[in-house]
Amino acid sequence: MKTLKFKTNIKCTGCVAKVTPFLNDEKGIEKWDVDIFNPEKILSVETDGINPDKIIEAIEKAGFKAEKTS
Repeated sequence: MKTLKFKTNIKCTGCVAKVTPFLNDEKGIEKWDVDIFNPEKILSVETDGINPDKIIEAIEKAGFKAEKTS
């Protein structure tokens, strides 16, 4: 299991609620969390090997932006 991190523009609990069904529907995501109190709004995703691009796609489908961090 590895953890991927993304900078996002998910800034409130309402935004988290909007992305929840998109991230929960992605196969390969075990657990995820957005730190809305971090200035970079970091999304952490625990995964068994999903392609980071699939996570970014899911975020974009929900109407937000995400960028993989190192």
